[in-house]
Amino acid sequence: MRISARADYAVRAALQLAASPDAAPLKAEAIADAQNIPHKFLEGILNDMRRGGLVLSQRGINGGYRLAKPAESISIADVIRVVDGPLVSVRGVRPPELSYTGPAQSLLPLWIALRSNVREILDGVSLADVASAQLPPSVAALADAPGAWTNP
Repeated sequence: MRISARADYAVRAALQLAASPDAAPLKAEAIADAQNIPHKFLEGILNDMRRGGLVLSQRGINGGYRLAKPAESISIADVIRVVDGPLVSVRGVRPPELSYTGPAQSLLPLWIALRSNVREILDGVSLADVASAQLPPSVAALADAPGAWTNP
């Protein structure tokens, strides 16, 4: 699974909004500067997040962006889905829509299992969890597992 730059930027922008004191609106420029995200790219991402119901925008001198819901009720998966679509796809196709034959038949349950695990992790972690550095114990345990931080 690959996390696109678009998804990474979207999650980082959402976390910046989650950490905003009193949920005050933040200008796109401030988010871009704080997270080192190209401003023009971020504008498109924030528009997608607004259309997806994750952020609200407010015009004017005190305008900017803020989360549309409490950070506790927005999962990392919600953000990724809004900007990138399904969490796991194979050649752009969702796993249940695939079919294989012969020795490749077992690939389909493998892709389904992968999707299930990705969903379990990303749907189970909220913006509030990450912003407060309080990952769920099951996720923290995976990150602490031997070899988790090394590449084979």
